[in-house]
Amino acid sequence: MASSSPAPAQAYAAAKSRVARPRLTEFVAGLPFELDGFQRAACDALEGGHGVLVCAPTGAGKTVVGEFAVHLALSQGLKCFYTTPIKALSNQKYADLVERYGSDAVGLLTGDTSVNGDAQVVVMTTEVLRNMIYAGSPALEHLGYVVMDEVHYLADRFRGAVWEEVILQLPEHVQLVSLSATVSNAEEFGDWLVTVRGDTAVVVDEHRPVPLWQHMMVGNRMLDLFAGEDAAGELQVDPDLVRHTQELDRQSSMAVWDRGSRRGRSGPPRRNVGYRPPSRITVIDRLDREGLLPAIFFVFSRAGCDAAVGQCVRSGLRLTTDAEVAEIRRIVEKHTGDLPQADLGVLGYWEWREALERGIAAHHAGLLPAFKETVEELFVRGLVRCVFATETLALGINMPARTVVLEKLVKYNGESHVELTPGEYTQLTGRAGRRGIDVEGHAVVIWQPGVDPVKVAGLASTRTYPLRSSFRPGYNMAVNLVGQLGVEAARQLLESSFGQFQADRSVVGLARRIERNNEALAGYAESMSCHLGDFAEYAALRRRVSDREKTLSRQGVSERREAAADSLRALRPGDVIAVPGGRRSGLAVVLDPGVNGNDEPRPLVLSEDRWSGRLSAADFPTPVEPLGRMRLPRHVDHRSPQARRDLASTLRNTGIQAPTQQRRRARGAAVDDPELATLRRALRAHPCHGCTDREAHARWGERYNRLERETEQLRQKVRATTHSLARAFDRIRALLSERGYIGGPDGEEITEHGERLARLWGESDLLAAECLRNGVWEGLEPAELAAVVSALVYESRRDDGPMPRVPSGPVSEALADTMRIWSDLEADERRHKVDRTREPDLGFAWPMQRWARGESLSQVLAAASQNGHELSAGDFVRWCRQVLDLLDQIAGVAGRRTPVGRSATQAVAAIRRGVVAVGAV
Repeated sequence: MASSSPAPAQAYAAAKSRVARPRLTEFVAGLPFELDGFQRAACDALEGGHGVLVCAPTGAGKTVVGEFAVHLALSQGLKCFYTTPIKALSNQKYADLVERYGSDAVGLLTGDTSVNGDAQVVVMTTEVLRNMIYAGSPALEHLGYVVMDEVHYLADRFRGAVWEEVILQLPEHVQLVSLSATVSNAEEFGDWLVTVRGDTAVVVDEHRPVPLWQHMMVGNRMLDLFAGEDAAGELQVDPDLVRHTQELDRQSSMAVWDRGSRRGRSGPPRRNVGYRPPSRITVIDRLDREGLLPAIFFVFSRAGCDAAVGQCVRSGLRLTTDAEVAEIRRIVEKHTGDLPQADLGVLGYWEWREALERGIAAHHAGLLPAFKETVEELFVRGLVRCVFATETLALGINMPARTVVLEKLVKYNGESHVELTPGEYTQLTGRAGRRGIDVEGHAVVIWQPGVDPVKVAGLASTRTYPLRSSFRPGYNMAVNLVGQLGVEAARQLLESSFGQFQADRSVVGLARRIERNNEALAGYAESMSCHLGDFAEYAALRRRVSDREKTLSRQGVSERREAAADSLRALRPGDVIAVPGGRRSGLAVVLDPGVNGNDEPRPLVLSEDRWSGRLSAADFPTPVEPLGRMRLPRHVDHRSPQARRDLASTLRNTGIQAPTQQRRRARGAAVDDPELATLRRALRAHPCHGCTDREAHARWGERYNRLERETEQLRQKVRATTHSLARAFDRIRALLSERGYIGGPDGEEITEHGERLARLWGESDLLAAECLRNGVWEGLEPAELAAVVSALVYESRRDDGPMPRVPSGPVSEALADTMRIWSDLEADERRHKVDRTREPDLGFAWPMQRWARGESLSQVLAAASQNGHELSAGDFVRWCRQVLDLLDQIAGVAGRRTPVGRSATQAVAAIRRGVVAVGAV
């Protein structure tokens, strides 16, 4: 059953016909639907004792395989951990499993939430399981199955390493169920799982259970993107759509040109406004008439989502009945009833509820968690029929729609506006089509001038989405691995990672190229062999001579250019000079010296043939010397043809003659160079210098040299790639050893400081450990400690805002000390060539302190705005909870009876109130 490549579902079906699977039969009997081929194949392999990797499109039903793992664990008296990448998905999965198996059998662990953690089935975020493994938690006893939902998250740049840590360190007897979106290198990922986990069945299914139709909305018309398939089965773009949009593009361009050409004319312009895309209200009305709601509009901007909701409400749009409004109010009250009444106004609660009652909502990371949960439940239940969302909605949580609308195919990635990739397009449009509800899903792109249907078709039809590891060792990982495994075993584990697996596979191709190059080099060496001596040695001498000449030439050019520039600075208006070479050669008179501070001079000149323009030092191989002077008029307009004609005539009549030789060969420096002279003597004395076929051999020598350089570059790339993660680990160990976190003769002892670091998780783990170690947070009151700690987790959405104001006194001093420690640490990281710790961000210190000392939400958000850092209520709650997480860690590491530990514990209690305490993340 083991497989290192995607095995067809038919093979598993054949296996099932030979082997009875009683637990699968029992599981299927309780389902309201028949299993698809890939689901049955994966479940069959799982009951057969194999690990499984399932790759299938969004909405195909991969989670059924994970639920079968839960069923197996319960029927065998074993534990099952169901891991997800985000807390919202954990909450959703927990609710699903509780509904099926009851609250006694299912638990939930998400860092800030702990419900029935000793249950037989526990849903958790992947980080929680990683922490359990490093801590040697007794909860791992009797663990039989681990489901890793959305395992393709291991490509995430910031959190991806967690998935590989878990996969590598789970006990061998645990069966791993990996559920992934469709990736094009499932075979490669499966090969790695076989290598590190043993027997693993790979099941790939690219069939969408609900067909997806692609459309473009052009004006008020809904047009199909594809016209069908050609003889080879390839989708073909509708030619009528292409012609129609090209004509609109042409008309729009003409309209823009026409408006521009009339600027400055008197009288009102003719009415010609070009193409306007349909309004959102128009699009929603059209979708509603054709029965294509509910729909998700992806907008890629939080402000854009909120503005779209406001636009729909102001238009009077309503998509709900009176009965639905009553149900919406009940669900809203269920999720938000615990919110403080005083905060409802600042949260925009009433406007938000009004939109929900109309069947319209926004969904993005800036929403209050309780608001997001409400929107998700209402949308799944069909009570909200139009959601304007950022791309975060497409990642993980189960919110499918009948239709997905893309208003633009460009998004802001934090640095610049970039076009959607085929993978992103598929992830977004994959939300269209609800299994068991819709017979088909629809993706609609709103056409605008400049959008090419052929390019959109390329996005929609591309099926290449490789999974790339982002695994890198970090400080916390390093001390935990050394403490638990020792240095050598830790290095071996890192070299077993998917990241190194992929790197080593890339080396295979490089090694083959090096091998082919070596064969070619042997042939070149034979072709350049000489009967008089070692021609390779002679060719090397020739290269050294040539390289030395080039070096001297560059030096000479630089020196000559500087000398020419100095001479140009000395010119005055009226000086007559000679311009050497080219179409500008001959006499010229200086009109303006063009000297501007320390910049290279750019004199404005007029030549004998009436050409006028600026010259530079590059135009003169030698310094410029005035040949004479001529009188210039008080005002010279070099743009006037008449003025140029008169001045050129005067210049010719001055009688000044241009020298016949303007260029000197710049080889004097080379002739006088002792090193070059020695090399030339050795070249002439070499036996091969007298060979009659010397130049033919030399041509082969040049080819040999070029290929040898290329081959050495490939060798360097191989050396940098092979064992790269182990070398990065060694550099981290060296830094940790230098700072006293690792000790002992073999570098395998974890010091007291290292033990602390091993229990600190986060992007700035070593910085937090250093601050605790140096006592810079000692003596801070709870609210002050919360403010300082926030700098290690907060990250401004934009780094071009004003410098944030921070609380004075102890907070300011502690932040200054924290920044000093970070600066020292970053210097060490540069020296050791390891990934650098992010600079602390002070932008959340004031809001955090104000909230922790009891101020209201409206006061805190207003103060943040005055400080130049706008915060939404959702963002505020999200950052508060990250501060809570770090404070909890600090209290545990420092000891809850120590001053810092007590302050951290009290800060947690002070922060966890009001909106921060309501709902889940």
